[in-house]
Amino acid sequence: MRKSVRILRIGDVIQKTALSRSQIYRLIALKEFPSQIHLGVRAAGWIEDEIDHWLLDRIIKTRGTTAPGSVPL
Repeated sequence: MRKSVRILRIGDVIQKTALSRSQIYRLIALKEFPSQIHLGVRAAGWIEDEIDHWLLDRIIKTRGTTAPGSVPL
């Protein structure tokens, strides 16, 4: 069975990462954050799994391991 892809809009990404909109776009420009995909002329979103992997990577870089109780992605 194939896993469905979940797309997050900017508000969801802000909430999930606790980063500001400007910080997200700054990190994208530095190629340090997953870039968005274009959904339409004026709509973009982020693949949730890519955001989850980015968050896990930040935890590992900060603590040297995964957070207690987290499951490696």
